[in-house]
Amino acid sequence: MLRIPTQPRTNWQQAVEALGFGYHSSEAAYWNEAAYYQFTLAEIENIETATNNLWQMCLQAVQHIIDNNLFSTFKIPQPYQQAIINSWDNDAPSIYGRYDLVYKNEQIKMLEFNADTPTSLFEAAIVQWHWLQSIDSQKDQFNSLHEKIIAYWQYLKPYLKPGTLHFSCLAESLEDLTNVEYLRDCAIQAGIPTKLIFIHDIGWSDEQNFFVDVEGQPIANIFKLYPWEWMMEDNFGQKILQDVNKAFWIEPPWKMLLSNKAILPILWMLYPNHNNLLPAYFTDNGMKDYVKKPLLSREGANVQLIKHYGVLQQTEGEYGKEGYIYQQLFSLPNFDDKYPVIGSWIIGQHAAGIGIREGSSLITDNTSTFVPHLIQG
Repeated sequence: MLRIPTQPRTNWQQAVEALGFGYHSSEAAYWNEAAYYQFTLAEIENIETATNNLWQMCLQAVQHIIDNNLFSTFKIPQPYQQAIINSWDNDAPSIYGRYDLVYKNEQIKMLEFNADTPTSLFEAAIVQWHWLQSIDSQKDQFNSLHEKIIAYWQYLKPYLKPGTLHFSCLAESLEDLTNVEYLRDCAIQAGIPTKLIFIHDIGWSDEQNFFVDVEGQPIANIFKLYPWEWMMEDNFGQKILQDVNKAFWIEPPWKMLLSNKAILPILWMLYPNHNNLLPAYFTDNGMKDYVKKPLLSREGANVQLIKHYGVLQQTEGEYGKEGYIYQQLFSLPNFDDKYPVIGSWIIGQHAAGIGIREGSSLITDNTSTFVPHLIQG
């Protein structure tokens, strides 16, 4: 794995905007093609294998949590515990997730799993692929995301209830909207009827006890880029439990367990010393070098890095009321003072590609940039 400085395309802004990538520089420079990461085929195969293995371990962990009634460990409110069990037992469909991995010293370690509302899919699937075609179409990427998303929507069609598949997110986030519209376009290509509806436009029929869209039509299937923990905090979440249509929500309730960082100590307990896992506990367990993470947090907020019992780095934020986990510190590799995290995507049941975000500190946050990659064959 190498970081290669390169010359950005002279018209790169127009090129990415033509693809529908409108947030490349929304608040700060997010898309960065002044460098790329180069992998060998063997390294890519290692990432693919690790991602597939982690997914299988995560599925086993969900079953373990349900079998042993460990919901309180995840701070899941009691009314939603049965919803999780039902969605798991009914094989409620899941479309995707993103593992954040470190590749250093020929080791691949999982930092966490973005299992509920992962973003950066559009830039990973589309934008970096078109970048590669522009600079060297003879090279390859670990990137079969687009094909696998369409194929998996086709696979999921029989699981969906008759009618439209609604897609939803917050209206004010261009990044969320772009990712949702991309996934919706893939569903359309798979032959699924779709409709966009923003979260705040989702209605409820008091007479019939089910969700409705802005035209008053029942919502039977809905993909949402909106966290389950946010939905559980307001009346909206209570309506999910009362919904007589029992709409399919994608991602389904059982993904709450995998998007919660309490999954990290559970995985370590189930698979101690696995070469893709880092030791993780619900206390610091006497570790002198560790990362303290909230059970629920986003964009690297409220994270504290401890080295030799002292604070190395930390971030502020509004998370942490549910509690924390403690994961052994495995610092990101340093490439010219850039620290990359590999986002490795699972689509359906299979690893499908990677996207790389790099920051100027050891904690990847909302100031990190997306850098493309290629395979040197």
